[in-house]
Amino acid sequence: MDIPYKKTKNGITIEIKVEPRSSQRGIAGVMDNSVLKVKLTSPPVEGAANEQLIEVMAEELKVKRSQVKVIRGHSSKRKVVEISGVWELS
Repeated sequence: MDIPYKKTKNGITIEIKVEPRSSQRGIAGVMDNSVLKVKLTSPPVEGAANEQLIEVMAEELKVKRSQVKVIRGHSSKRKVVEISGVWELS
């Protein structure tokens, strides 16, 4: 699957729509508007969904958790995640 991303000076950013409280977790595909859909089992309470999103993205992209950061949409289903130190996805 080709994940849509934008290059930045620190790495890349990925626009994501999360689906909290799902029965599964992981990348569910790319929506028509070039937004990555990610399913999470955690509820959107006290940052639990954001933490799980960081964990899922780190696992899927094979990077360290410390490289993944939610930079926009902390309390929204639409988020932008930055992956630092990565400039291309294979």
